[in-house]
Amino acid sequence: MRRPTADRQQSHVRITRRALVLGGAQVGFAGLLGLRMRYLQVEQADQFRLLAEENRINIRLIAPARGEIFDRKGVRLAANEPSYRITLVREDAGDVETVIDRLSRLIELDEDELNRAMTEMRRSPPFLPVTLADRVSWEEMSRVAVNTPALPGITPEVGLSRRYPMKCDFAHVIGYVGPISDYDLSRLENPDQLLRIPRFQIGKVGIEAKHEEILRGKAGTRRVEVNAVGRVMRELDRNDGTPGADLQITIDHALQGYVQARLGEQSAAAVVMDCKSGDLLAISSAPSFDPNLFVRGISVADYRALTENKYRPLANKTVQGTYPPGSTFKMVTALAALEAGVVTSEDTVWCPGHLEVSDRRFHCWKRGGHGHMTLEAALRESCDVYFYKLALDVGIENISAMARKLGLGIRHDLPMSAVASGLTPTKDWKRQVRGAQWVLGDTVNAAIGQGFVLSSPLQLAVMTARLATGRALLPQLVKSVNGVEPETPEITPLDINENHLRAVRRAMFAVSNHRRGTAYGSRITEEAFRMAGKTGTSQVRNITAAERREGVSRNEDLPWERRDHALFVNFAPVDDPKVAVAVVVEHGGGGSAVAAPIARDITLQALYGEEPPLSAYPASDRSRIKALQERLRRELPERNNDGRDRA
Repeated sequence: MRRPTADRQQSHVRITRRALVLGGAQVGFAGLLGLRMRYLQVEQADQFRLLAEENRINIRLIAPARGEIFDRKGVRLAANEPSYRITLVREDAGDVETVIDRLSRLIELDEDELNRAMTEMRRSPPFLPVTLADRVSWEEMSRVAVNTPALPGITPEVGLSRRYPMKCDFAHVIGYVGPISDYDLSRLENPDQLLRIPRFQIGKVGIEAKHEEILRGKAGTRRVEVNAVGRVMRELDRNDGTPGADLQITIDHALQGYVQARLGEQSAAAVVMDCKSGDLLAISSAPSFDPNLFVRGISVADYRALTENKYRPLANKTVQGTYPPGSTFKMVTALAALEAGVVTSEDTVWCPGHLEVSDRRFHCWKRGGHGHMTLEAALRESCDVYFYKLALDVGIENISAMARKLGLGIRHDLPMSAVASGLTPTKDWKRQVRGAQWVLGDTVNAAIGQGFVLSSPLQLAVMTARLATGRALLPQLVKSVNGVEPETPEITPLDINENHLRAVRRAMFAVSNHRRGTAYGSRITEEAFRMAGKTGTSQVRNITAAERREGVSRNEDLPWERRDHALFVNFAPVDDPKVAVAVVVEHGGGGSAVAAPIARDITLQALYGEEPPLSAYPASDRSRIKALQERLRRELPERNNDGRDRA
């Protein structure tokens, strides 16, 4: 049945209206979509282009070449050498375990190194490279490089690693680099991005640490294009950054090697200082260690061997160790008394072998006494009673002031770790630090470098150089930075009467050259190089009455760690001082028997610049010296490879 015409017309109108509404909605939607597309493609084009580039292009840091360190003659002491390593970037790798499993089929991966790398990976941002294998061979590098399409995120790299060609000779001076730790980062407010790279190497101790910023340099960058799986397709551009500055230090590598060999395995320290400039020519602490062990992270076994050694090879005894200076301090007491006018060089003091002070008896080392002593005789024979009496007359304040004037009790500004200030005590110091009043017995002890007085071998060398020259010399360790010598302060004269200094020098000359001098057996017989010096023995502890009843009556009868320290200071030549030397042998016993021969040998080596002739030694000592020289001649070539590492 056909619908009426009116119904057909009404139906057509409704369909047309709906079509218009629907068509309008479609046109509106298309318009909105077009506007959105225009917004994204035109107005937001730069932003989305940047996002696309970031997905396609990676910016990676380039570690700069670390500055090298040279001795005063241009011999390399800290060098860089090529090192092959395999790194992984977590965000490029995808399935890290699968990639590492594939890599392990190509090269051998150390389990400890791999565990360390995985720990670093979990703690580090995903875009930072983590080292999976270090110091791999060229063959291993080649195998990895050929298979990189199947190893997403893996990159074989050639970098630079630190090497210390002189090994133990400069360990305490130069220090070493090592992988950066969380503790290192925690001490920095705004660390360089380089430092956030896992296992990036920084200076840990010594010059490497103190001059870290100028040795490190500035990071470079490179832009690389990568594909969807993170494989590097090409390098777009590179900025190599700024390499670190090279340092030249004042130490002579040959002399340093000799001093280190001469100290041997004793627990000892020696410092050689130039009396003209204040340059440190040698500064050695024994026993030492090989800093190369620390470069990639020292093993537990190696570290335990160092820390459990009773001779403390990790400690830098030259600047960190402080010891009672013993009789080497007597020049300070003598000058304080001379300057205060309480004594002259010709006055005599009676030494009966002891001095009663406040109901306590202070003994001289010579129990029978020295008799009448002048200043020269007292220093020459190291009479204790003479200096006890001077100290009571001059007072501790004047003694401590003179000590500081000569460089003791002062922290000298050197780029070395844990430089100690020592101690020159005063009444105020004891009241503030010990909470007690100063007593006369404290002054008596201080007069001979015992009691509260503490000095480092470096400070004793500075004291000796100032006594020798009458100038306020300061120790210098850095000679130049990138070939430019730093400005050094003007060396001013000491505010000490020159006649008083001459009197002390004459007495020090007698110590080494008078038959009754305590160091006569270690004299220099070569007229042009004769030295002036002073022996010292600093007491670690008294032998108790109970120990004496058990038969312990001598220092040698005690266990090693309870024996006295042996000290000796000297300068030479007497008429025109060129070097000042200080030697401390921990628990070595007597300074005249142990420290003085070492200091004499070091002094001759420094003055001759090579092995001294036997004629420079006393005739009675030449056979022993000849045997010593032969032994050192065999040892030194193993330490000294300057031919390969000269700049």
